[in-house]
Amino acid sequence: MQQPNGDVPTATMPSGQFTPETNDSESAPGTDISDFLPIPAVNPSETVGPQKPQPAEGLHDKPTLSHALAVEDKDNSENPTGLVQLDHNAEEVRDLGWNEPKQEIPAPLVGGMDNEELWLLVRRFNNTIYHTKATPYPQPGGLDLNTADEEEFSPDKMRANAERAYMTIGVSLLAFVKHIARLRSWRETRRTAYFAGAYFLAWLLDLLMPLLISVLIALIAVPKFRAILFPPAPTSLVDPKTGGIQKPKAGVLGSHDSATGAPENHKGEAVEQEASNFVSGIATVAVSGAVGQHAAGDQRSAEQSTTEMHKAIGNKPGTKHDKTEVPMQTAMWSKMQPIMHTMGDVVDTWERFANALDPTPPFPREVHRLRLVALVLPLLGMSLFVTSYVFVKGLTFGVGLGFFGDPLITPALDWLNRTIPDWKKLLELRNTVLKGVPTNAQLTLTLLRLGEANHAPLPPPPRVNEPPPDKPAHLTTEHLRATGDDAPLNASAGELNDAIQYDPSTKHQSTGYDSVMVDGPDKTQHKKSQKILGFFRGIARGTVKTAVGADNLRAKVGSHHAKDRLGAVPPSDKLPISGPVEFEARYDGKKGNVYLSTAATVPVVAFGLKEPSKEKIGGEVKEDLHPLWSVPVADIVELKKIGGYGWKAKLVVGWSLERDVTDGLEITTHDGKTYKIMAVPLRDELFNRLIAMGGQKWESW
Repeated sequence: MQQPNGDVPTATMPSGQFTPETNDSESAPGTDISDFLPIPAVNPSETVGPQKPQPAEGLHDKPTLSHALAVEDKDNSENPTGLVQLDHNAEEVRDLGWNEPKQEIPAPLVGGMDNEELWLLVRRFNNTIYHTKATPYPQPGGLDLNTADEEEFSPDKMRANAERAYMTIGVSLLAFVKHIARLRSWRETRRTAYFAGAYFLAWLLDLLMPLLISVLIALIAVPKFRAILFPPAPTSLVDPKTGGIQKPKAGVLGSHDSATGAPENHKGEAVEQEASNFVSGIATVAVSGAVGQHAAGDQRSAEQSTTEMHKAIGNKPGTKHDKTEVPMQTAMWSKMQPIMHTMGDVVDTWERFANALDPTPPFPREVHRLRLVALVLPLLGMSLFVTSYVFVKGLTFGVGLGFFGDPLITPALDWLNRTIPDWKKLLELRNTVLKGVPTNAQLTLTLLRLGEANHAPLPPPPRVNEPPPDKPAHLTTEHLRATGDDAPLNASAGELNDAIQYDPSTKHQSTGYDSVMVDGPDKTQHKKSQKILGFFRGIARGTVKTAVGADNLRAKVGSHHAKDRLGAVPPSDKLPISGPVEFEARYDGKKGNVYLSTAATVPVVAFGLKEPSKEKIGGEVKEDLHPLWSVPVADIVELKKIGGYGWKAKLVVGWSLERDVTDGLEITTHDGKTYKIMAVPLRDELFNRLIAMGGQKWESW
């Protein structure tokens, strides 16, 4: 099969068992002496000025630290080597299990990472990154895929940021609260006694601040010390009031890091479902309050459009001539983008601190921790000599200067803005203290580039359609232990076993229309509701099928919107065998395939149609490839995930037909041409390969 610009790279499956290995290296990217210091980062490709534009380059030209780590990781002896990091044949793309169940995919794909952790990052990357643009300018901290200051606001993006906040900050704070509850409960007697003894001894000797700062330094520099002071325990297993053991809210300990303990097929899925339900609950409460609902049973009717909500509220006297509606809505929507951007920045900073404390290969292990320690050490020295009196005097002087010092502060800021216009950017945490530390999205992009650099694209997260089993997750000392001879959570083996085992009598703990009642008249009512729901689903299914059939006719007469919707509803939920080189798709309503070629000198993305040939091979009809267009990957300046249906129509179609609706991808080149690829079952996987193949410095929009 021929591509527009060469042969399609062959894909081969790995054979035999893989054994990790290491390689020698003198120095890895990001480990120079300047990287240990919190000075502003300079883009590796920049040599003549911080704002001089640089064109998109190739992956091996190392325009950012992310590209450099991906290209040079195989020569880095600091990290163990995974299958993706091996030196594969440069003329081929190796299939490491794109269409295989997870038990058939070799491990580890990336050295130092469990495959489940890798798929967790990729899955959340797919749900977070939707729109990227290439930028010629150096990126803060030496890493690209930062959020653009002018990013577009959308409710979906706001929801994604809220879910990220729950998964990162919310779950971490909940775990911290439960650690404090364990410590205060005196159930783990020895550990609490050691904490109390050290605290009051330091208080007696006026060394409380040096002690706290010393512990902080130890927690940053020595990861093993964290597990000694704060031994792990599943979040859902700890009672936040007593600090003892409790039955998880889900009725079984099916996951270790979730708040409910719900079962999961893959690591992190339970937390993702909690985040989705958490944000949905907040939205439902907000809408219910806006329309004046009171009873929990009326929450379903609260989910209506803004227009319907205004009709419901507009019956009040005087609202017909309301002059406040437009100004208030304008003010609210104008503030949504800054709020969303700030929320994203907070979550990004949290992720960077987490990745600085626990680096993930191929990022260096010690550089970022040592930098943080170097910043905290002066505080330790000051705490030994600065008395509480001097500290309070200095603090109150600073408060007074900030309140009354405007005649001094304003001229100083004006001078600074004139002299160094970008001083605020230079002093951002991501460009100083957290220089070179990735967010989870930047880490995932680096791992994707690592696969592309070695001609072994990362396999997508395996899909499991069956619900997770109601059985407890495997519990080891990695997940639950105590300090010294204390029993974990002061619970016996029998109590632990009773808490983690599935209890079918535990009801689904929720309120409103999501409640599942299984007893008495509520069970009968639930069955009636299901019958009514099925009736309306049947009506909607017929309507949707008629509309889908009409799209075929509209597309034939030239309707572009109808062409975009062709093939969006697959005949079954089973995904086609696709990737990593060839992806099923449609272009201008025509069914074909997207091809990614790395065999040529310049990587190329192309679209072609398969048509039966007059030739036969072994009695079978041969298919010829007829290319429609091809684009060098280096020419791509914008990638955007799009859908043929609007979000409301997509919900209706997916609900009525009980199938996933496939979406598309829009590719824009530097000369302004746009290629809209629709009905791509593996849209996220195609997006990930395109974003990782070239040397572009991306921004998230």
